[in-house]
Amino acid sequence: MSRQLQHELGTALSAVIGDMQQAVEQLAQTLEAERLALDTNSIEALDRAGAQKQALMLQLEQLDVERQQLSRELPASAAMLESNWTRFVQSLRRCQQLNQRNGGMVNLRLNQVRQALSVLTGHTGENGLYGRTGVLHASLRSQVLAEA
Repeated sequence: MSRQLQHELGTALSAVIGDMQQAVEQLAQTLEAERLALDTNSIEALDRAGAQKQALMLQLEQLDVERQQLSRELPASAAMLESNWTRFVQSLRRCQQLNQRNGGMVNLRLNQVRQALSVLTGHTGENGLYGRTGVLHASLRSQVLAEA
């Protein structure tokens, strides 16, 4: 492989990792916006954050495919860029923590809603049962079991 081609592949690999770092930084900002939307109960902001989070994850997946292809073509450059890759992985771990924090908030609120519904329906701890027709029966209390 010529030096010119090696240089171009190295430059492309560096650019891809740089693009990945920018995308993961945007993902962290999006996860912070998602947290704010959860805190303020803003459905619109939560929808925007969710859509942006999904788009950034897709972008990161596509960039990673490019990175892997370039790394296979030029293993020496991949090793030289290891510090950039390490920084990217650390940023990605931070995003994972932020996402888990947000998911914990969602699960907490979901449990609160379920508890409130169980109080309203009078069924504590029941998840509901499926009937003969395959329909979920959330309330067995009002169902006729037999007639005389």
